[in-house]
Order: sequence, then C-alpha cells, then structure tokens
Amino acid sequence: MLIESRSALRGEITVPSDKSISHRAVVAGALAGGTTQIDNFLLSEDCINTIECFRKMSIGIDILSNSKIRVHGKGLYGLKMPGSILNAGRSGTALRLLLGVLSAQQFNSNLTRNEDVMKKPVGAVAAYLQQMGANISGKEDGNFCPLAISPVALKGSSFDISSLETNIKSPLLLASLYAEGETTITEAVKSRNHTELMLNYFGADIKTDGLRVISHRVENLYARNVSIPGDISMAAYFITAGLLVANSDILIKNVGVNPTRTQFINVYRTMGAKIEIVNERTINNEPFADIHVKASELKGTKIDGQLIPCLLDELTVMIVAAAFAKGTTEVSGISGFKIEQSGKLKAIAMELSKMGAKISEIEDGLVIEGREGLRGTVVESRNNYSLAMALSVAGLAAEGETMIRKTQAVDIVYPEFFSTLNKL
Repeated sequence: MLIESRSALRGEITVPSDKSISHRAVVAGALAGGTTQIDNFLLSEDCINTIECFRKMSIGIDILSNSKIRVHGKGLYGLKMPGSILNAGRSGTALRLLLGVLSAQQFNSNLTRNEDVMKKPVGAVAAYLQQMGANISGKEDGNFCPLAISPVALKGSSFDISSLETNIKSPLLLASLYAEGETTITEAVKSRNHTELMLNYFGADIKTDGLRVISHRVENLYARNVSIPGDISMAAYFITAGLLVANSDILIKNVGVNPTRTQFINVYRTMGAKIEIVNERTINNEPFADIHVKASELKGTKIDGQLIPCLLDELTVMIVAAAFAKGTTEVSGISGFKIEQSGKLKAIAMELSKMGAKISEIEDGLVIEGREGLRGTVVESRNNYSLAMALSVAGLAAEGETMIRKTQAVDIVYPEFFSTLNKL
C-alpha cells in the first residue's frame, strides 16, 4: 500500500462499530427473553462466529439490512444442547464469553477455535470458572482448545484479578448470572466495563464499588433494543493522523467514549493535543459522542505500567505520535502484556526507525526521542492490521512516499480504512 504525505486532513467520518460491544449485545440478546434488535452491529468474521454459535444452541438470529440484526432470545435457561461442536473462530473474546455462558448450562457442550489459532492458550479463564465449580476439561487443564464443558451447579466466589487478567472479568460475570450466592471481582486496575453495562441494561444485578464488581444471580434477562457505537480504538488512528498532519480538522461521528476506553485521549491531551468531545449522550448505558480533532504540536510524555492496561489497543499508534512529538516519550511497564508478547511494540519501533525515528529499547519498555519529521520509505506491517494502520498514519505525516508491505489484514478488520483516509 502506497501512502503519500498529506498537507491536511479535513472532513467528517464514521468508524466501524465496536467489536467488543457487538459481541456482548448478541450474548445478552440470546440470554434474554424476547426479541432484541441490534442496530449498527459489526458484521465481522468474529462477530458472525458468535452468532453461529448461538444459532447452534437454538437461538434464532436474523441478519437484516443496514447492519441490523434481530436476536430471538429464549431466556437464561432457554439454550439447547448444540448438535455439533461450537467454533469461536479466531476470536479470543468470543471464546471467553461463550465459555462463561456454557459453564452454567445444564447440557454438555464442546468449544473450539480455528485451526490457525488452536495453539494459542485460552488463558486462565477456565481455571477461574472452575473455582465457581465449572466442569471444563481440555489440554493442560483447559488452557488449550478443544474444551469440553459438562453440567454443574455454579457457586458465587470472590476473585482478585491482576492487570494482566482483565479479560477474565466478563466470563465470570456471565457465569455469575446463574451462580448461587454472590460473585465479587476485585481488579488491580479499572478495566473495560462493557459487560457490566450491557448485562445491567438487560436486567442483571451487577454493582460497581471502585475496583470491586459485585454480581448476583437473576431469574431472567429481558430483551432490549441496542445501538452499537463506533469503535474508539479504530477512531484512534484517525485521531492521531489529525493531530500529526498539519492544518487538519476532523470530526468523527457516533463514537463510543466509555471512560474505560478513552485513556489514550487523556494521554494525548497531556501532550498538547486539541481533542474535543462533543454531542455527548448515553444510549443503552454506553456513552456516545462525536470527536473533534485539530492538528497539534505534541510534546513528549511518560506512559507507565499503570496506564498500559488501558492503552493496549492504541499503544502502537501512540508510538507513532511520540515519534513526531517534541522531546522524549518513555513507555515503561509493558512486561507480561499481550502487546509485548506479540512483538508489536518492537515491530513498530523497528519500522519507524527505518523512517528516521530515534527509538531505543529499555528493560521494560521504549524511549522515543521525538523528531520534527520522518521520511517515507519501504516498511513492513507483517500482515498485522494494527501495524499497517499505524504505519499509514506515520506515512501521512512523513515526507515523501511510504510503501507498506503486507497490509491484507486491514481488509479483514476494517476494509474501508484506506478509502476513508482518502476521503479526508
């Protein structure tokens, strides 16, 4: 993909629907009694796999025009034993959410994932659900698919989850809808709360007290209409581009601005970013808004381990912003996080260095010495959508032309990404 330097980015755009909320809306609708209509649903491969899994459990789901779907829920106890193995595809989110639901059902089920990700560990979710009594078996005590889940009565329990385990919370909350007694989850850091908001919107009994989330069993959930906001993690690429390209003025419409997802905006503002949140409103418990971005002179900052859990989806493109900022940006405390394990930080540092960025590794992070400008060259995205999109932002702000190799993954998650850039 060839990216040319731009003198300005101007216009009004939207971004794809939020994948996390789309998954959860299907799950809640399937477990609720009655028909739920979901507007602006993300019809991606991952979300369609979630739909197919519930269809196999006798939940009728209609895919309508204009990104709408209709879920004919049968209540918390209305799922039926699937006639074949359930496949979560490539999505870790779908896998974990389904495991939370299946662990509470009074029928046997089997859950797997696509062959190309079969070797990826499931993580600690099975072990945590087993503390509630769940009967989950699989290779290495349920750490690898395929998984077999057998009927059992769940009991509420208390959990302390670290900053590396934030994805454990949602499956535990789904299981807690069926569990006897109280389920308490205490987090080390405040993580995304889409599950709490969605389930409460459908009638769950979940309360939050600081870093503690307390849930009680309910008799049923009840169908509601849902609207999915634009994905702020996808908006982050356009926000960053708007900040870095001179004379830019961009309005991004109908974005989800849940406070558990906007930490990167707070960091950008400390760097001098001109970002305004306008037209704020709340729909199905989620905050929506439009985001107005203007070109800004950024300065370096410090991003430590306390912030990292809230920035995992945006940190790659934030490194790009830091490379153009005045002064030094230090990112520390990344040990153990998925983003480090996948090598994305090292990869973006290596590719930006080809463009003239000065980035050095420290024991637990990176130090970026901002430069006035980078120069276009040939870079590799390794067919990773986050790298490809972040490098595209760098190319827009760099001198000359940037050729990004292996960008096919962008077509899977955001096929309109490059055409949207071209509209600005």
